[in-house]
Amino acid sequence: MLAGMFLFSAVDAQTKYLVQELPALQVAWARQSGMIVPILFILVLRGRGLLRTARPLLQLLRALLAISSSILFIFSVRFVPLADAVAVSFVAPLAVTILGAIFLGEPVGLRRWTAVAVGFAGAMIVVRPGLGVIHPAALLVLIASTMFAGRQVITRLLSDSDDIITTMAFSAIAGAVLLALPLPFVWQAPDSGLQVLLMASIAAGAAAGEFLVIKALQVAQAVVVAPVQYTMLLWGTGYGYLVFGDLPDHWTLIGSAIIIGSGVYTFYRERRLAAAGQRTLARARRPGHV
Repeated sequence: MLAGMFLFSAVDAQTKYLVQELPALQVAWARQSGMIVPILFILVLRGRGLLRTARPLLQLLRALLAISSSILFIFSVRFVPLADAVAVSFVAPLAVTILGAIFLGEPVGLRRWTAVAVGFAGAMIVVRPGLGVIHPAALLVLIASTMFAGRQVITRLLSDSDDIITTMAFSAIAGAVLLALPLPFVWQAPDSGLQVLLMASIAAGAAAGEFLVIKALQVAQAVVVAPVQYTMLLWGTGYGYLVFGDLPDHWTLIGSAIIIGSGVYTFYRERRLAAAGQRTLARARRPGHV
């Protein structure tokens, strides 16, 4: 997971550089085409039956949310410093809590609602809407994060009927196809070898990062490895400084710390609640238990 976050941060930095010269849709297509590579590899090993889904409409909606969130994020980093965009994107786990309570009926106690409120307050500290400090495009990151959270909630809905690899494969393939449809209308031929190299690097980095994240989720519980995603702020700050000369100000650092703290607390609470549920289930299964 740590290596995957490092690669995704590198892809974000290259994306920010490339989107200054090429259309956002074209850059998003390059990224999506790379993410389809590990999925195709898995399909070769496990067969086309992996693409059978009991809920195709939900799968398509998940793919649409994934594409939309990716395009909005790519468009926003054209104007927003990388570390700021990454920090704001961390509200996604908090948005999952809200959407899960609304659409899945998941119980959310006062402590987790408080963590969500604190996390969004941290996001507002980073964005500072109305003060003209951060480009308004940062608000697109908030929208993209909410869409990403919606994708995660749909993933939970699909987990009852479809394999997680089926879900990821469907989204990767549907995403590549849907992004290819408008591509002829926005395509801009790369005018330098560097642009070609960056498009290839974005595709390869996204593919490798996706494979590493899939592998991490296969060998460890999500609540254990998910907090590692916050290391993207470190990588994003480093890439932002080395490539673009950007350093987050103290308000961005404060807001980021608040977002990360509330997110880690939310993960911790979910882990404790899941462990408590497992212990209750284990006691119920003991012989003679009433």
